[in-house]
Amino acid sequence: MTAHKSFAELGVCEQIIAALAQIEITEPFPIQELAIPIALAGDDLIGQARTGTGKTLAFGIGLLQRIQVVSDSGYVSGSPQGLVMCPTRELALQVSNDLSAASKVREARVLTVYGGVGYEPQLDSLAEGVDVVVGTPGRLLDLVQRKNLDLSQIKVLVLDEADEMLDLGFLPDVEALIALTPRSRQTMLFSATMPTPIVSLARTHLNQPVNVRAETGDAQLTVPDTAQFVYQAHNLDKVELVGKILQATNRGRTMIFTRTKRSAQQLSDELVGRGFKAATIHGDLSQPVRERQLKRFRDGRVDVLVATDVAARGIDIDDVTHVINYECPDNELAYVHRIGRTGRAGAKGVAVTFVDWVDIIRWRLIAAALRLDVVEPIETYSTSPHLFTDLDIPEAVKGWLSEPVAPESVPRASARSGSRADSSSKRQPRTHTKRVRRRLRNHEEVKNDLPQTD
Repeated sequence: MTAHKSFAELGVCEQIIAALAQIEITEPFPIQELAIPIALAGDDLIGQARTGTGKTLAFGIGLLQRIQVVSDSGYVSGSPQGLVMCPTRELALQVSNDLSAASKVREARVLTVYGGVGYEPQLDSLAEGVDVVVGTPGRLLDLVQRKNLDLSQIKVLVLDEADEMLDLGFLPDVEALIALTPRSRQTMLFSATMPTPIVSLARTHLNQPVNVRAETGDAQLTVPDTAQFVYQAHNLDKVELVGKILQATNRGRTMIFTRTKRSAQQLSDELVGRGFKAATIHGDLSQPVRERQLKRFRDGRVDVLVATDVAARGIDIDDVTHVINYECPDNELAYVHRIGRTGRAGAKGVAVTFVDWVDIIRWRLIAAALRLDVVEPIETYSTSPHLFTDLDIPEAVKGWLSEPVAPESVPRASARSGSRADSSSKRQPRTHTKRVRRRLRNHEEVKNDLPQTD
């Protein structure tokens, strides 16, 4: 068995090693062990590894070591020498944070740029001078066109999540930005998934690239330390299922992915109403609000984050023990990136996927593409015995921490006065709503026994 090399043996400088030690990173992951020597040599690179196995530092260490910083003798450039393009704002922030941590001793100036926020702070930082820019293609191109961002001094270009970056939606902006960088640059592409057509497209931007893969060609793209459960669930029972899963033994931070923005908001509101500490991020929220929600999740003020796929890529949060796919993902790539939020860096994780009856064929295709053992989802209800044994859920738990309140019985603050407001305040509770909910939870027949009126 081959012994793993240390960062020093890979050629990493002492300043970066010291910075990594401060965040308790002392041994390289397999993708880092393979990629760092190639990156330090200045060769172009295509890297592929599972989500959560250290791709950011695999390209980040080489980038940070190959550029000049202010403390280096002979430093003359105030223009960026490193450029990292990311498909989402959240991934850009995550990459920027990792690079800043790795360069804390070396003191490289790292700037994150993305849309949805004001230009002024980004313009001020560019005017003062930066060494590395991490950003989304749209805002990067805006800054170039405003003549605030100069890419003529770029030494290292990185496309993170390259399959998404080079997809048709991003390609025009990405190619426009690449054309503004020197031909002598080093280019690296990294992603958890890289289909053959995307690799062919990526090669047009690289010069004799070295292909690096941290697993064998037939390895699963999903992380082995993540236990995967797939349940065929009824839509009316899903919230109850989630409520019980959130009370599993040793459940830590949990991420729940939904297909639509509306579904994410509704589920988050429902969980809060059931007593859980939940927050949501989706495309209808402004960037500052999304950042605040993520910070609440990182700080532990909430331990459930409901999100659309906007958060599926690049969010690296410690101690995410459970991931729940509230609906079946669209394809195997989305599935890999979603469940990659747990089981990171060698930790154990649990991934639960709900599959509706209409999505059975879609799930079979995902399972076949990823060579998963679970091809046929098990029909599962919130009272099914195997749910409790699979996920280590105490048998006595309900689907809430506090009794859920029907929307009709929640008092509303109103400034209106008069007979309508008075009559509303005297309105009797609609007890049949609770009755229907109880029968749905117990899989009983729901009868038309609403109170009769004259």
